[in-house]
Amino acid sequence: MAGSKRARELARAKYERQQAARNARRAARRKKILITAGAIVAVVAVGAGVWVLWPEGSTSASPSASATPTSSTPPAPVPTPTGITCTEAGASTRTTTFPKAEPQKLKPGATLTLDTNCGKVVIEFAVANAPINTNAIAFLASKGFYTDAGCHRLTVEGIFVVQCGSPSNDGRGDAGFKLPDENLPKSGPNDYPTGTVAMANAGKGTASSQFFLVYKDSTLDPANYTVLGHITSGLDVIQYVAAKGVAPGSPSGQGDGPPAQPLVIKTATVRNG
Repeated sequence: MAGSKRARELARAKYERQQAARNARRAARRKKILITAGAIVAVVAVGAGVWVLWPEGSTSASPSASATPTSSTPPAPVPTPTGITCTEAGASTRTTTFPKAEPQKLKPGATLTLDTNCGKVVIEFAVANAPINTNAIAFLASKGFYTDAGCHRLTVEGIFVVQCGSPSNDGRGDAGFKLPDENLPKSGPNDYPTGTVAMANAGKGTASSQFFLVYKDSTLDPANYTVLGHITSGLDVIQYVAAKGVAPGSPSGQGDGPPAQPLVIKTATVRNG
């Protein structure tokens, strides 16, 4: 009897160690996110390439305008801002691609205004430090690439970002060209602080049209994602969407997926200097 009891205790201890290891791996994966464009996104156990990718083994999904959070939705990572009103807006698929981004001759202080269904978000470009990437996004905006573009992904656990710029509105696709890495942040406790706008990618030198907006301090691999600029106005719009949580039924669970409150870029306009 004593031997049988000891065997059960050892088996239970082994099971608990295995569960703890699994939970640790899951937590580590949540803290890293790889944002991908071009193929079906799949989060790897490295940073979500902030081209935010979908978790491994899942497929991308489009936000549902009628979806609302359920009781299984995790607590919002930020308080719900007041004074924000969202209207219904549909996202359209974009099929036009470009061999390269034509010169836009951006000046210091150039901004990108995203007029969304929940309000305007103004981003000041990091022209001096990321000239190639800022030029590309400005070029795409001038061509209407972001008109009626949906922001397909919200992450509310581990890292805190909203990702936009997928031509198919589900995390797949790009603009037809690739961009080099620029303006990579130095390693620190908050490599991508609140208000940062950075390029998503599927690996080094693969950024194109997708970008993510950080609505709460997030730590990602600083060697991975080009910092495009920072939000100067409209951060509350992104935080409002984040506070509503992830839409039910996300293939990645309630911490990562399409936002319950859809966010659609109606127009994107560049003001040069």
